[in-house]
Amino acid sequence: MELPKFKYSPNAYKIDVFEDLEGKCSICEEQRSIRYTGSFYSRETPEYICPWCIADGKAAEKYDGEFNDYCGIEDVSPDPNDPKPNIAQELLFEITNRTPSYISWQQEAWLTHCNEPCAFIDYADVDTINPLLEELHDDIENNGYPPEFIRTALSKEGSLVGYLFQCVKCGQYRLHVDCD
Repeated sequence: MELPKFKYSPNAYKIDVFEDLEGKCSICEEQRSIRYTGSFYSRETPEYICPWCIADGKAAEKYDGEFNDYCGIEDVSPDPNDPKPNIAQELLFEITNRTPSYISWQQEAWLTHCNEPCAFIDYADVDTINPLLEELHDDIENNGYPPEFIRTALSKEGSLVGYLFQCVKCGQYRLHVDCD
């Protein structure tokens, strides 16, 4: 059976949030060979979540949970009933309920562009951002860390980690930075 694809996390199977492990999914109760190991915010902690139950929203529905925090989506009101969200509600719920998270030092943040969530591409280091410095200028300059520190110390696994996103509409790259 082909693994499900995630619009907002096209590289989900390459970012260490899934592991090859035989088991029975806590949601669909099917025997599976791949288990989700990333963030899932709910009162109960399912033992085994398969990617199919993330993609179809059944895991979030059954456990009343989120893979990504609603309030962690950039430019979104903490009130899900806000009458004027910049991003369509169904896209916000696609991020929270049907998109695997990524591993971060603090709680994940999900960047947006063109009034839509961006796709999380990969963890980013200095070599990743160097060819994109002009495009990432605003994100590097305005994230709370000294820009020169980002340009010289950003890593994929160290104390200062970069998270590379890309707009699904126009292709613009975005950068989130997090420190331990």
